[in-house]
Amino acid sequence: MSLPQFTEVLALPTEELFDALKSIETELFNMRFKKATKRSFKSHEIKYAKRRLAQVKTLLTIKVASNEIISIREQDLPAFVAKYG
Repeated sequence: MSLPQFTEVLALPTEELFDALKSIETELFNMRFKKATKRSFKSHEIKYAKRRLAQVKTLLTIKVASNEIISIREQDLPAFVAKYG
């Protein structure tokens, strides 16, 4: 498994970016929990999840700046901007 590429994230529609953001954060939390409780896990997957999370957040920030996202998910935008600036 190689590092996630930004081109993979660029292909996702905006709705899937929000879903990916939530799922990656949950996945990262679970991996950190496994690490803290000394359960077995693949440590390189933390790096991959963090990188993918950064890619998704970057793309969402770009879309917010260019106002592409406002018409699609207006109800989620204030919460997103408040949380991620």
